[in-house]
Order: sequence, then C-alpha cells, then structure tokens
Amino acid sequence: MVKETEPSGQALSQLRVLEIGSSAATSYCARLFADFGADVSKVEPPAADPLRSSAPLTPGGQSAWFAFLNFNKSSIIIDPADPEAIERLTRLVEDCDILVDGRDIDCAECPSIDVAPIRQRHSGLIYLEAAWFSREGPYREFAASDSVVRALAGLVKLVGPIEGPPLHAPDFQTGILAGLWGFIAVASSLIARLGSRVGRSHSLSIYEACISLSEYQLFETIERGEAMHRMGVNRFWPNFPAGIYETKKGWLGVTTITPKQWHAFCEMLDLPQLRDDPALVLGADRLKHTEQIERLFVPKLKSRTARQWFAEAIQRKIPIVPVPELSDLLEDQEKIERGAIVPLLIGGERALTPGSMQRLTLTPPRRGGKVPAIGGLQVFTKERIDSRRRRSSLPSGGTRPAEQPLKGVRVIDFSMGWAGPFCTRTLGDLGADVIKIEAIQYPDWWRGVDRRENYVHGQRYEKTLRFCIMNRNKRGITLDLTRPEGLSVAKRLIAHADIVVDNYSVDVLPKLGLGYEVLRMLNPRLVVMSMSAFGTNSVHRGCRAYGSTLEHGSGLPSVVGTSSGPPVMSHVAFGDAIGGLNGCAAILVALIHARETGQGQFIDLAQVECMMPFTAPWIIVHSLSGASERYGNRHPQFVPHGCFRCAGEDNWIMLAVTDANMWQRLATLIGRAEWAADSSLRSEKRRRLIEDKIENEIERWTRGRDADHAMAELQGARVAAGVVRPPVDLLQDPHLRSRAFFQEVERAFIGPHLQPSIPIREGARPAPIRRAAPTLGEHNREILADLLGLEELEIADLASKGIIGSKMLSERELRQGW
Repeated sequence: MVKETEPSGQALSQLRVLEIGSSAATSYCARLFADFGADVSKVEPPAADPLRSSAPLTPGGQSAWFAFLNFNKSSIIIDPADPEAIERLTRLVEDCDILVDGRDIDCAECPSIDVAPIRQRHSGLIYLEAAWFSREGPYREFAASDSVVRALAGLVKLVGPIEGPPLHAPDFQTGILAGLWGFIAVASSLIARLGSRVGRSHSLSIYEACISLSEYQLFETIERGEAMHRMGVNRFWPNFPAGIYETKKGWLGVTTITPKQWHAFCEMLDLPQLRDDPALVLGADRLKHTEQIERLFVPKLKSRTARQWFAEAIQRKIPIVPVPELSDLLEDQEKIERGAIVPLLIGGERALTPGSMQRLTLTPPRRGGKVPAIGGLQVFTKERIDSRRRRSSLPSGGTRPAEQPLKGVRVIDFSMGWAGPFCTRTLGDLGADVIKIEAIQYPDWWRGVDRRENYVHGQRYEKTLRFCIMNRNKRGITLDLTRPEGLSVAKRLIAHADIVVDNYSVDVLPKLGLGYEVLRMLNPRLVVMSMSAFGTNSVHRGCRAYGSTLEHGSGLPSVVGTSSGPPVMSHVAFGDAIGGLNGCAAILVALIHARETGQGQFIDLAQVECMMPFTAPWIIVHSLSGASERYGNRHPQFVPHGCFRCAGEDNWIMLAVTDANMWQRLATLIGRAEWAADSSLRSEKRRRLIEDKIENEIERWTRGRDADHAMAELQGARVAAGVVRPPVDLLQDPHLRSRAFFQEVERAFIGPHLQPSIPIREGARPAPIRRAAPTLGEHNREILADLLGLEELEIADLASKGIIGSKMLSERELRQGW
C-alpha cells in the first residue's frame, strides 16, 4: 500500500490560460489545466460557443458535452462587432501564459487576431493551435466531424458485424484524445520555459492524434502479413477471446492473451479439451476457430453471474471484468471516493460527471466544479489570488528554447506492453532520456510471449514491430531485480532520475523493495507513477488487465451500438493508448510542481478510470434523468449521419451533416433538389422524421461510386465525409505522406522500418526519431560504465551471474535456474 502524503495545493495555480475558438479538443486541453488550479478563461461571442448546443442535452436543456469540457472555467464575452474587440482580445492574450486556439475547427465568431506579433512582444507565451488535419496537405480544407476523422484514421472499419455497416462509437472521442495530446504539448513547454523563460508554439493535428490508437493494428498487419477485416461485434484480430459475453446476470469482458491465461480460463470453465489442444495455445491460433470455441465456453459463462466470474478470475489471474452500466458507475463508491466520479453544477442542475483521471496524491486535481454561464466568472479562493501574485513575479525575456522541451529529464521505465511504454515513448519523443529496464528472465512481453526454444534462440523477440514502435527514443538495460545486485543498480539509477514509471500489478515493485516510500528516501524530487488497472488501493487491485479489459470496465461499451444489442467494444485495446496519454499528462503536471518546489510525489493512475471521459455526456445525463440513449450509427444532433456502402466489396464512406447549409449542399449533390429547396428540412428535427428515406437516398448515390471518388465529390461540395479505411491504408494516405508522418528508422534484426510521428509539431516537420528501440540489454555497458561509473570487472561479474545480459532465456533455461 502507498502511504499518501498530505495534499499541498494545486500544481498549476500560478498559470493563466486563455481559450479561443470552438473545439472539443482545445476545450478539453484547457479544462485539464483548470483541473489543477490554473485560471482558465474561455472567450465566447454573444451567441455563445456553438458547443453549448451540442447534444445530448440535460433535462434542463444544457449541453452535457459542453459541461464536461468546460467546468471550472470562466467565460468572457467578446463581440466581434465591437470596435474594441481586437484590442480587448489582444490584451487578454498578452496577459496569459498559455493561449489555446481552436479557431481552425470553428472560429465561433472570434475576433481576428494575428498571434505572431503578440508572441514577439510576449516571449514567454506558450501557444497551441489545433486543426482537424493541419494547415498543409491535401485534407487541409476538408469539412470534418469526430466520426469522419476517426473513419479516415482507421478506427471504424474493423468494428461491427461482418456484413456491415461498420459500427462506430458516438461522436465524443477525438476531443478527449487530441485534448490530451494538446495538454502534453503545452505542459512539456512549461517545463522547458522554467529553464529558458521562452514560450513555444505547437500545432496539433486531431487526425494524426487518432493514429495513436490505430498504429498498433497497422504495424501488426505489416509484420504478420495478414489482411485485417471485421470479424463481428466484439471480435478483433489478432487475439481471441477478447470480447464481451453474456452471463447469468450482466455482461462480462474476457481477454486471454498468454498461454497461461488461456490455460487458466479453460480450467475455470472446466474445458480440458480446449486447454489441452496444442493448436489453441496462442491467440492468433484460437482466432481461426472462434465459432467452435465459443460454442463450448459461451453456455458455461451463462451458468454464473458476471460478478461471480470476476471474483474467481482475480484468483486465477485472468483478465476478466464485469461490463458496467452507467448506473453501476454512478453508484460505485470506490470511484466516488477516488474522484473518478465528481459533482457538477450546470445552471440549476446538480449532476455527476467523470472527474480528472490524473490522480496526483500531493497536488491532486479539483473534485468537480461549476459550468460557467455565458459571461460568467468563477469564484476563486484566496489561494488563486495569491497564485496570481506569484505569477506576476515571474521573470520575462530569456534565451532561445532548447531543441526539445524535455531535454535533460531522465526517466526510469519499468513498464511493459503498450500503455506504460507509450507513456514513456511520448516523454522520449519530447526529448527525455528514457532508460528501459527489462530482464533476460522476463523481458517486455511485447517482444513476444512465446518462450519455446526456436523462438528464443532464433532471437525472434528482437523482430517484433510493435515493440520497436513503442520503445523508440529509449536506452535499454537488463537487470534481474529479484537479486540484490540488480536491485542495487536500479536504486542507483533512480537516485539520479526525475521520473519512475511502472505498469505492473500494484504489489510487484514494493515486493522487490522499490515501493514509493523507499524511492522517496532515495530521491525526494522523484515523480513516481504506478499505472495499475484499478488503482493502488482498489478492492480490485489484483485484477489483471489489458487495454481491452480497461474498455470493458469503463462503461464505454454500454453506450456503443443499438439499444437492442450487446455492449460493444470500439477497439482491440482502446485503454492502452489512453492510459499512456493520461499517464504522460499526469507526470508532466507533477514534474512542473517538482521543478518549482523540489517536491516529488506519487501518482496513482487507475487506467480503467482514464477511459471514463469517453462516456461523460451520458454519465451526466444519466445522473440527472436516470436514462440514456444508444444511437447506433446515427447521431443525437447531426442528420443524416453514418456509414454508407460504396462500390466494391466492403467499401464504405462516413458522412456527417453538421448544419443546415451542409444539408442543402448534400441534397443537391445526390439529386434531391426538392429537399434542398424545402425550407422545413433545414431543421434537424424535421429531417429526423424522414431519416430512413434520406439514408436510402444517400446509399443509392454512394453504391455507384468508389469510396475515394465519393469522398472527393462530397468534400468538393463541402460535406463532411471520409473513406472508412483499414489501418494499413494509412501508409498510403496522401495527406500523411505529404506531412512526412511516417519516418523510416534503421534497427538491428529488422533493418529499415517505418515509425509514426507524434501529432504535435513545433514547425513544418515532425519531431525526429533520435534512436531505434533498444535490443535486449543493448545499452548495459553504456549505462553501467558511463552513467554509473562501474568498472569492467564489476560489469563482467553482473553478466556472469545473469544479473545483466543480452539474450532472452527460454522456458527450459528458466526451469533450470540459469
């Protein structure tokens, strides 16, 4: 158990943030600053931010989506028609630390200002501008929506029934995903500004942010040489079972990846014929026999409740979790106590909402808050007033910023798989020195879980693309932490580090002698983050979990799909990338505080909670009305909206009509001029009455067209539409190619290969990839000799004892105790 220190205030209370334009991504980015005490002001026109009318609405008619994105902010009204509007907005920008700009998404009648000359006068200003795609490239003028961008990014094609249409989640995902990326960009710049006093300017592509989720399936396709396709609801390549199943009472999320987990699952269900079949050892093999396997285990699952299976699975260390309804989340006392569910005041309505998931224990985030009325200011405490005085004393001017914002920051990375390595990869991409610790006995399982002789001795664990993608910009060392010599080396590394990250089960590092109390004594400035599934003190702390398990347990599947269907997964491992980004954001907040005060702290990140913001509008509405609605591929606000079949086999286009003018252009394009001329159909509510007929007409038009041609025609008419692409097609995407998004990297064992860039840029080119992923133990000598000063004899002794090494041990060698 981690002993929590006494909270010491809010980590970002010295900052003033200004938000302009209208964008879910920039709104969420700015709200994350408000969570940690920053003074955040949102500029709105007299007619209000368009997001205030976004469905779903509360019983009182307020936008639940806007409420989630904007609580704890103040609202400032600026009328563009006012002769002094530009001067007033300029003064606000000059008086802030951070400007978050969503005008490329929706200008929202924001006065036109040029930020460049303001930055010349205000050298400390940190500037973030977001766009659906970017200001350069073939898609720069595309009309877009959340679902259109996700379709193009490969996040829709593989979900849903085999026969189609692809089944996509509701329109509240890109704002959370890109908002996290925007926050990471700005927070890393704050760390750099502490040394240089100079602000930075970042551009954020929401489209490229989405590829954080699809890159895994893209590179798995390349490595395995298998074409990916939809496999049915709650089925995903390359593992099985990794889906949602009905029980005697409730739904159960099941994931088995390792041979040991599959063996335990079959034991639990008393299915020895599956357990002992050598053709079913690996998930990819089981995927070839899904129907036969499910015929045996699905009836077994219906013999007990989801809660009963969950309790037994914890004992057997199987990644299984009940799939909650929204009411379950709202009544979950553990989530309420942790701040995952917090109170929210929306006008006169008192609701509940997901809170901040970056659970810093010394400088915790706010627990809930108030949504500002138009032009409404928040009532701040004396602490906020004092922090403004502190800001006024910050020095101005300074030197040119360092090449990368996190240069000089050192990270000790104990994580494996996707979530933790993605967190530390992002820190490395931003310039941190990341030292990845593995062991020859138990290396990162993304190198492969196959411990058979031919796999290990052929060093096939060095040839997995997923490992190489997730561990670039890191140095690698092997240490057997179960032995005193290995533990001693790890402690020496930690003593001179800034950050420690692990995503093991909560008891692993403490049992090794590396619990937070020990680490804090070694290094009081240290930021330590545990990325467990449910949190260090959770009653479910022993639950094993993958990214799929996190989505299962988050409540998101209960709002995806149709009202008559099962809860639906959106991704093979949604929770991994989201946990990694939330972890990175949390670390940067804690590091800012540590750099300013000398105080390190513990971060208790529960990855399942990190998924809950994706359900936020429904949680808010459900907390007020006791009900919520699932829309399938339709939309609570946009009509028409959905996936439409194009010419050829399994070709689709995503289309979203986001306003009345777009509707008229669409109706004209598909040959229904009478609809375009009918003024009553400018109303979304009137179009809803004939939605079936409209969808049939659209599909009549799209069926005769290639998907890319249909997109070109629709975008030519300024209608939001995008091809529903499989992830592997991103490699040929003309926009990404024009942006040099995929970079070629050379690495031992696999040679040249492509790597995705991060979606935040400080110039026209992406941040360069400085080094390929380490081979096992590649930097042992470099780190031990050059960094820690060990002599050659000491290093040789560690190698002879198996404390360090560069070759993975097979199952046989492990049993022999080599």
